[in-house]
Amino acid sequence: MNSRTIHDWRPNDPEFWEGTGKPIAQRNLIFSIFAEFLGFSVWLLWSVVAVNLEAAGFNYTTEQLFWLVSLPALTGATLRLPYGAAVPIFGGRNFTVFSAAALLVPTIGLAVLVQDTSTPYWLMLLIASTAGLGGGNFAASMANISYFYPDSQKGWALGLNAAGGNIGVSFVQLIVPAVIGLGMLGLGAAAAGSALEVQWAGWMWVPMILASTVCAWFYMDNLAVSKASLREQSVILKRSHTWIISFLYIGTFGSFIGYSAALPLLIQLQFPELNPLQFAFLGPLVGSVARPLGGWLSDRYGGTTVTFWNFVVMLAATLGVMAVLEGGSFAAFLAMFMVLFVTTGIGNGSTFRIVPTVFLRDRLAEVGGQGEAAQATAERSGRFEAAAVLAFSSAIGAYGGFVIPQGFGRSIAATGGPEFALGLFAAFYVSCIAVTWWFYVRTAADTDPAEAALAMVET
Repeated sequence: MNSRTIHDWRPNDPEFWEGTGKPIAQRNLIFSIFAEFLGFSVWLLWSVVAVNLEAAGFNYTTEQLFWLVSLPALTGATLRLPYGAAVPIFGGRNFTVFSAAALLVPTIGLAVLVQDTSTPYWLMLLIASTAGLGGGNFAASMANISYFYPDSQKGWALGLNAAGGNIGVSFVQLIVPAVIGLGMLGLGAAAAGSALEVQWAGWMWVPMILASTVCAWFYMDNLAVSKASLREQSVILKRSHTWIISFLYIGTFGSFIGYSAALPLLIQLQFPELNPLQFAFLGPLVGSVARPLGGWLSDRYGGTTVTFWNFVVMLAATLGVMAVLEGGSFAAFLAMFMVLFVTTGIGNGSTFRIVPTVFLRDRLAEVGGQGEAAQATAERSGRFEAAAVLAFSSAIGAYGGFVIPQGFGRSIAATGGPEFALGLFAAFYVSCIAVTWWFYVRTAADTDPAEAALAMVET
């Protein structure tokens, strides 16, 4: 593969950043967002396709349809582990080219298989599982972009990168119904009375995937500073912050992707008189838009502070959803869920802002007073470990895409409603509040990485 590797990269040097680094970082961020947007779109594609298979002539049970929707979440979460580790091995630009092109497998596969109603279920399940390739893209993208920006701007940059991907969830639920013949938000389905063209749910992505692959090839870069072997990356498994952040990210991103998958079905079951396609896209939309806000707030006030109070609001919003369900008001239900989605977005940005802070702080603390050479090595280790943790924790958090819909399904089957599951989710948010307080707020872990580095130099 043609090499575009930058060997001199010093984003925390103001002169280098303004004169050389900033335009390069912005260019890589733009095309990273494009690739990640497509990844999320493909990842959640079956959430729209599966509910229309019966109308397209397929005869699947409810359980079979559920697996077509949920399996991509499992494979996507699992693929985030090797995808995140691949960036330091192969390079951010090189792996973006591969991961973008790989999206042709689930999209073309879907387009071909849904045209034949005699397609075996196991084969349909197999191609649905490959949609998880899109879910894996996030880990690689976040690990890559974290190297490009100075410490003081990582929250905003990572938040923007993630939001560009997250909004693909809303885009799928908004656009795909129109492309396959249902009309925008499914509003024209009854009037049209025409056969669905489900294959276009796959074909529509092919030109954009090809464009993203070409753009990554010509306009993105590898950074030599990000290179590391798998053995070097494994050091993060020994860091307690790796597991703490992963736990918190289940509460933020796990909630975002889980609620995004479950909301259409919840609306359909709790308010059967409504068309869920008219409202389901709003949740992931506001959650995606709120993510860079979480990064910006964290850059300004500290990731730990924002994360702590955000979990408090998440808890209140979850209890609010439980309360309004008893009243049967859809407007109140939707409003409380929108608040909940906003907090998932803010929490995604703020939780990830903690990562570069604590890892850089801890590595610098280990070499305090040992001289500039030791400090330079510690800074590289801190930033490298932070990037690896962003990928690792994103994989752990993504399992919420399976756990939350499962929780709602089991709650409804056992009790007739989602309240029991919501109660368990609320209890989990209480534990997230306690963990954030104990490990971060209590220890005042809000020091900006740049300030921490300066303090270590002075000592």
